[in-house]
Amino acid sequence: METTAQPSGQFGGHPKGLYYLAFTELWERFSFYGMSALLTLYMVKDLLLPENAAKVVGLQAFRSVIGFHGPLSNVAFASIVYGWYAGLVYFTPLIGGWVADRILGAKRTVMIGVLLMSAGHLAMSFYSTFLLSLLLLILGSGFLKGNISAQIGTLYPREDESLRSRGYTIFSTGICIGAATGPVVTGLVAAIYCWHAGFDVAAALMLLALVGYSLGQRHLPDDRPAAREREKAPPLTMAERKRVLVLLCVIALTIPAEIAYPMVWSIGILWVDQYVNLATPLGTVPSSWFAGMDSIGSVLFAPVLVVLWGWQAKRGIEPASVTKVGIGTAIVAIAALVFAYSNWGITAAHGVGAGWAIAGWLIMGLGWMYYWPTNMAIVSKAAPPRMASTLMGVAFLSPFVAHVMAGWVGSYFDQMTPTTFWTMDAAIAIAGAALILALRKPLQRGLEASLTA
Repeated sequence: METTAQPSGQFGGHPKGLYYLAFTELWERFSFYGMSALLTLYMVKDLLLPENAAKVVGLQAFRSVIGFHGPLSNVAFASIVYGWYAGLVYFTPLIGGWVADRILGAKRTVMIGVLLMSAGHLAMSFYSTFLLSLLLLILGSGFLKGNISAQIGTLYPREDESLRSRGYTIFSTGICIGAATGPVVTGLVAAIYCWHAGFDVAAALMLLALVGYSLGQRHLPDDRPAAREREKAPPLTMAERKRVLVLLCVIALTIPAEIAYPMVWSIGILWVDQYVNLATPLGTVPSSWFAGMDSIGSVLFAPVLVVLWGWQAKRGIEPASVTKVGIGTAIVAIAALVFAYSNWGITAAHGVGAGWAIAGWLIMGLGWMYYWPTNMAIVSKAAPPRMASTLMGVAFLSPFVAHVMAGWVGSYFDQMTPTTFWTMDAAIAIAGAALILALRKPLQRGLEASLTA
């Protein structure tokens, strides 16, 4: 994406455009997490009941394709559908980045994405359009997500890695606020009224995102499609090609964390619903509320990390970016082990104390804050400018692959004890952390050498 920077103004040491982008992404994540909180439960408890499943256009054929190797239980089918939905949400930013870089520019592409997502949530109001709604949500998120993240990078000097990382951490705090409130609001509305009303709330708030993004246009860099300039642009230099290869390696190494961490949004909700004691003096808490608990953890830890990394940067002891990714992946493993330990020896329904589940979710949020905003900052800094949106889209291929794999892993939940399942989830993250930390020095050198070449 070619850009010509505009004066943006500053607030709190960061460009004002950062906050408008964070506001827009906040509501996109409200939508995604609110949907994630309801989707698996909605399918298992309502949509897949025989009388409702018969109303869904194309569901029987789709189920036959998904279960080509044999019949699937409703839990297994819901887990796989969630995995593909969440995975494709992260695949389509590659398409959205290409459209922004070559045809529409990032601003127009983001606006189209918001409208598609609103339409998708409205379509969830009807059983018959369930599969269509998933398609609209996937395409809309793809048009929005990668292009918002790429625009963050255009607001910062390329050489200031620490400031850029802190900017992405602030941006990710907006993500986490949306992710924390989405499940609470949609879950509460669904509990009081009906499942479909919860989806309608997300549709309305996506339109609020469009208003906020429109108001922030003057604080964002000019962008235009690069198609006309591409004929005159020279091919990538050798240094840029090396940079892209190193970036692809770093992106691939986030896959284990992206398998282990998002398990809390699908199987984690079912686990809470079945095994965690949710009773309070005011009544039983909806299990869907836990889908935002990790984001609450991220919000709580974000200011701590911003201050910590700033303090470390001044003293020259801040961990390198690739090292932060490895640390975050290891923290995800610890959180999964908390779940495994909490259910050890407990077979009765609702026998696990809610404190264990809350602790695991909060630790997951800390792990995510270490590895994902840092990964975005790495891509933003090292991507050749005319490929910024496209490579940000490529970065989302990691969660695409991971979520699809997580759906398959999650399909074994009802065939294992919870402790065995969460130990398996932790083992995936442990393997990833070990690999990242073993390769951190050559990868970091590769990134730094390619930028100075």
